[in-house]
Amino acid sequence: MTAVPSTRQRPPAPIGDYGLLSDTRTAALVASDGGIDWLCVPRFDGDPLFGRLVGGPAAGAFRVGPARPATVVERRYRQHTATLETTWMVDGCRLTLTEAMVAELAGRLLPTTMLVRRLSAEGGPVDAVVEFDPRLGAQHRRPRVHHRGRDLVCEWGSLAVSLGCAPGVTVEPGTPTAVTVMPDRPVTLVLAIAYREPLIHVEPAAAWEIVVADEGRWRDWAAEIDASLPFRESVVRSLLTLRLLTYSPSQAPVAAPTTSLPEDPGGVRNWDYRYVWPRDASINVNAFLGVGKLREAYGFLAWLLHASRLQRPRLPALLTLDGRHVPRERELSGWGGYLDSTPVRVGNAAAEQHQLDGYGWVVDAAWVLVQAGHRLNSETWRAVRGFADLVARRWPEPDAGIWEVREPVQHVHSKLMGWLALDRALRIAATHRLSERQRRRWQGARDAIATDVRARAFDPSQESYVGSYGSPALDAALLVLPLLGMDDIASPRIRGTIDAIRDRLSAGGPLLYRYPPGRDGLPGSEGAFLPCSFWLVQALAHTGRRTEAVELFQELLGRANALGLYAEELDPATGAFLGNYPQTLTHAALIQAALAIRDAPAVDQETVR
Repeated sequence: MTAVPSTRQRPPAPIGDYGLLSDTRTAALVASDGGIDWLCVPRFDGDPLFGRLVGGPAAGAFRVGPARPATVVERRYRQHTATLETTWMVDGCRLTLTEAMVAELAGRLLPTTMLVRRLSAEGGPVDAVVEFDPRLGAQHRRPRVHHRGRDLVCEWGSLAVSLGCAPGVTVEPGTPTAVTVMPDRPVTLVLAIAYREPLIHVEPAAAWEIVVADEGRWRDWAAEIDASLPFRESVVRSLLTLRLLTYSPSQAPVAAPTTSLPEDPGGVRNWDYRYVWPRDASINVNAFLGVGKLREAYGFLAWLLHASRLQRPRLPALLTLDGRHVPRERELSGWGGYLDSTPVRVGNAAAEQHQLDGYGWVVDAAWVLVQAGHRLNSETWRAVRGFADLVARRWPEPDAGIWEVREPVQHVHSKLMGWLALDRALRIAATHRLSERQRRRWQGARDAIATDVRARAFDPSQESYVGSYGSPALDAALLVLPLLGMDDIASPRIRGTIDAIRDRLSAGGPLLYRYPPGRDGLPGSEGAFLPCSFWLVQALAHTGRRTEAVELFQELLGRANALGLYAEELDPATGAFLGNYPQTLTHAALIQAALAIRDAPAVDQETVR
């Protein structure tokens, strides 16, 4: 094999070009040219091994694909699996890259993380290239390199990585290697990663068989999902995405597998999302329970009990994957950022904020389980009681709110979610032990919140509730109103709020801003916030406007990338994805919107596929 020119100076792909590979412990983002530009080890929030996405060429990448620029003719996940296929047309022949990370390891001697990438050709031989350039961490550390048999081994202290290839190809870190792929002889590469454990060799042929077996398990998992769900294929892909972004050792869903992908390209709105927001995870409970996935729903509550035990009754705004304090936010020196968007951050300062709404989401998730007939154990109920007591005591205080603004104010959405926490705790108490004194305290606080919000948060001139006391600005988070039960679902106030948000926070078409742009105290701007659009679908469906909900949902499905994935935000002008990606909250909101359409009154006869 001979060396070929490196393509490491290529610019990063658009955010929406990347596909997701994951083994439910960490994740890789792979561009349509076959380049893995992001992979952290040994888990989602670890050090980047391939960090080119936000660190530039010196941060490392792993490309497998055509030796020369080629046209992508098809890109897809194999149906109901986590296996990604990318096919290029090269000089009249087809070259296909099929790749996956292996999620199921139980009972087998396998690397904790194993990535399998296979090139196959049709119509004739195709020239391809392998560029393997691992660099570890903030300083882009090069490995200590040696060979173990045919495998290349790279080491950084307690971390070891091996790359095997069949048929035999000699690959050296940082040096592009040419390979000719024959129609009857695919090329299979196996990347194994070991952290503080033995590095296990897996023959490429055996690794490929393991991927195929893993595909079968994903298909079996998807087959359990109700076949009558509206928009089932999109819902299944979102459910698979949520599973891939759930850290399997603790059952904690990461908000996104990336850090510092910009909400404003070239600006400073770049945050680390590789942590767990109890709010987002609670929404996942509703999503999984709504499609009958009880195990996943229970998994979150088990994680929450573990994660919150040392700080109860305080519920942190976010936690690490194993329930610890999120690292102090810091900036990485010398990292150029995605499209020059700096700083690149590690850690998240929002962990220190008081966000009242999180308690509402969490207690509501517990109520959803009880409502489905599952009694809470004593420890879970004790935690819920503690959360409700804190809300009853602290609801009058200003907080940072769902959007994590720097200066606390009296956010109406936070008040509503405080009301929800107390209301759902009282409902749970109907079948669980509670002192009469606590019951009266919760009822009094719940009723006081409702009175306060109705008196101080409704703006008659806009016929809508506003985002915070004393301000006329709207907040798309108030689209939760129809789901709460605080006001009658037919109330003019609820319909007026929905219509005002849809009109005055519109970013064009089905898109919404989460609040009026430029009102969060940060420089620069941001895009449309995709979860809000799915919340609008949910609100419309819940208030009997099913036809409008279906039409809006269909438009939003058209905003996914070719693989059915979504970021947090979208540029209304160009349709480009913005922010960390793929985004758990967006996919969970999509699922809940589809469930709301399913459960909405059938007032018309439109057919939904």
